[in-house]
Amino acid sequence: MTVVEIDRINVFLAVRRAEKPARRAALSLALPLIVFLVVAFVAPILYLLVTAVGNPETREVLPCTLAALESWDGVSTPDEPVYAALAADLKVAKDNSTAALLGKRLNYEISGMRSRVLAAARMVEKLDTGPYKEKFLGQNTDWGSPETWAIIKRNGASFTPYYLLTALDLQQTSNGSVERVQGDQAIFLDVLGRTLFVAGLVTLFTLILGYPVAYVLTIAPKAIAGIMMLMVLLPLWTSLLVRTTAWVVLLQSDGIINDVLMTLHLTSERLQLIFTRAGTVIAMTHIQLPFTILPIYSVMRSIPATQLRAARSLGAPPSSAFWRIYAPQTLPGVVAGCLMTFILSLGYYITPALVGGPRDQMVSNFISVYINRDLNWGLAAALGVVLLVVTLAIYLLFLRLVGADKIKLG
Repeated sequence: MTVVEIDRINVFLAVRRAEKPARRAALSLALPLIVFLVVAFVAPILYLLVTAVGNPETREVLPCTLAALESWDGVSTPDEPVYAALAADLKVAKDNSTAALLGKRLNYEISGMRSRVLAAARMVEKLDTGPYKEKFLGQNTDWGSPETWAIIKRNGASFTPYYLLTALDLQQTSNGSVERVQGDQAIFLDVLGRTLFVAGLVTLFTLILGYPVAYVLTIAPKAIAGIMMLMVLLPLWTSLLVRTTAWVVLLQSDGIINDVLMTLHLTSERLQLIFTRAGTVIAMTHIQLPFTILPIYSVMRSIPATQLRAARSLGAPPSSAFWRIYAPQTLPGVVAGCLMTFILSLGYYITPALVGGPRDQMVSNFISVYINRDLNWGLAAALGVVLLVVTLAIYLLFLRLVGADKIKLG
């Protein structure tokens, strides 16, 4: 190693040592934000992922039964020791008030299992000795079904694919294979498709309406542009619930919109706008317009106006100059605005719930139902995971198609 190389290394190390205090100061300033992001963002997502596959109920309530089932052949009806272990577990569950929790979990996969477990818990509470197998089978013949015991044994695992499979309209059979859910139980893929469709429509309409507004903002006189920008920002200063409620009033059959249409003789009868897909898209488009306009406007503002004049002076028609010179430069703002609107629209809850009908509810509405009404946190978390994966996939697809350098938020 030459003397010059040694000097370069020493200089580099000296610079690194001199920068350490600045790096420590920067880290100390950023530490509160890092902690906040971990607590408010990373931790909830990790909890969501764990909840979507967590399966503690059967393992906690039936430890003796699961131990006894380890030697079961999985084909025939279990022997007396399994039923004795089940009786012992249900007695403890009855005392701890956890039998309903077990029944609720098993009821997701076996219809009527909750009432069956509660009835069995009440029965074994009165029993002192066996044989237990005959008494369980006498109480309900389904306790002799190998399929029932196979599902109980399978749910002894710490993690389960049940919730994620259900969120994708799939189910796991007693032998472990995966198949499509049939009939009216296959609803979640339709809901996901509806969510993507509505979000896509809202994104398209906000782009069609917002792009000209953003362009006019850049070329209008300063006073007029200021008033227009105020009108764009004003909805952001109003509560989402207030704006949605206003649309509920406007879209009523006897609301202002129908009154105007009837007055102008555009329709011969009042239209059904509330509780429809069209009403949902209209309300969401209005709410999302600023999120599409602002990124586009920020990019348009940085484009020199002289470019269009130069193109015109060189003989380009106005439309050709705009679409071939100006519009391509606005692509970063268009991509950012559309991406932001699309992702935000995927998670809408209040607007579809108040303006849309039963067939217009999106994934977020079902998540709310499973959390607040059915208390099925596992399925709610699984739907959240599916929505999160779809959102990330769409974002990565945007990056792949247009490039990360084309996404500019301002």
